[in-house]
Amino acid sequence: MPQESLTVGFHTLGCKLNFSETAELSRLFRERGYEVVNFDEPAAVYVVNTCSVTEEADKKCRKAVRRALGRNPDAFVAVVGCYAQLKPQEIADIEGVDVVLGAAEKFRLFEIVPQLTKRYHAEIHRCAVTQAQEFVAAESLDERVRAFVKVQDGCDYKCSFCTIPLARGKSRSDTPERVVERVRRLADAGIKEIVLTGVNLGDYGAETDHSLYDLLQILARQTDVERIRLSSVEPNLLDDRIVECVAENERFMPHFHMPLQSGSDAVLARMRRRYRRKLYAERVEKIKRLMPHCSIGCDVIVGFPGETDEHFDETRRFLADLDVTYLHVFPFSSRADTPAADFGDHVSEAVKSRRAEILRELSQRKSAEFYRQNVGTTRKVLVENVAEEYAEGHSENYLKIRFRPETPVFRNDVVNVVVPQA
Repeated sequence: MPQESLTVGFHTLGCKLNFSETAELSRLFRERGYEVVNFDEPAAVYVVNTCSVTEEADKKCRKAVRRALGRNPDAFVAVVGCYAQLKPQEIADIEGVDVVLGAAEKFRLFEIVPQLTKRYHAEIHRCAVTQAQEFVAAESLDERVRAFVKVQDGCDYKCSFCTIPLARGKSRSDTPERVVERVRRLADAGIKEIVLTGVNLGDYGAETDHSLYDLLQILARQTDVERIRLSSVEPNLLDDRIVECVAENERFMPHFHMPLQSGSDAVLARMRRRYRRKLYAERVEKIKRLMPHCSIGCDVIVGFPGETDEHFDETRRFLADLDVTYLHVFPFSSRADTPAADFGDHVSEAVKSRRAEILRELSQRKSAEFYRQNVGTTRKVLVENVAEEYAEGHSENYLKIRFRPETPVFRNDVVNVVVPQA
């Protein structure tokens, strides 16, 4: 391959964890002399890092492959990630795909395929997910001011709707020493905020003698990065020690994302979740008692098989009374090889759509009310964008704030802002 053709474009589907892993893949390409270009530009190689949480993610993968080949029909196309692990033959059958790499293979592209040249038939390199036992560190930048640092991978839970354990393997974690080293390096590079991420972050260190609480204590003592934020943590794993640690240390951001999935105990049992609504409500009460200004987000699935109107109304009323800030609402999407796919009492798409809209409207009202509660208070905002007349960024409690600075501010500054009227 001539030197001028060493270009690669990446397209990432799914969660922030996937984005951090794409950044690691990008680093591997750069080490070999590749120039990373926008996915919509002509490139010699395209890499699609997939998600398979919903059926829509699968469709987006196919669309991404078509986009890549539209820019360069002769490009080498690699598809990696969760969808590649779960449905490798489906991807291999997509016209123009050259290699499919599963969970244990995605960071070994150059070892497995030394020559990235067009093939007549796609190659599949994918072992059983039980062999995905190595932890591979990864991190990505968001708006060049915030770094998402992967500290945990895989999941040992068996929720009846979820393919992630099948796609990523068992729970495994980075060592505290390596996390400290990575956070220090990012802080030295000028990053002001670190977001700790994982597939099941609360399970950090479960295979060792460490816990997520231990990691937070170590980071507080051994690093000086200005802000540390947690990504999603399961409610049964967000114990009092973690909540109290965040409340007591101003470097930990008062913001939790805690998946709920349903406000009906009957539906939670069918989902095989490891908590019930009483525990969830207790977690919210503890957080808000220690940090009234704390933002709490949650995931909710609507239209799970067997969810009746009464079950949904339980969820709606539970959320309406709960002191949470915003909802991420997902209509149930049946995934092959999960127990829920075989449940017979599926909910119609029209009903799922209507229920999702009801909860999204509730989320908008809750977010607006939380913002109103903060108007007039002083918040520390990490500046992400600066325009001619205003700047904007996120506060420590995850409010997106647009303000008119009285003195010049720059991207990546942390500044005190009196929260203005929306």
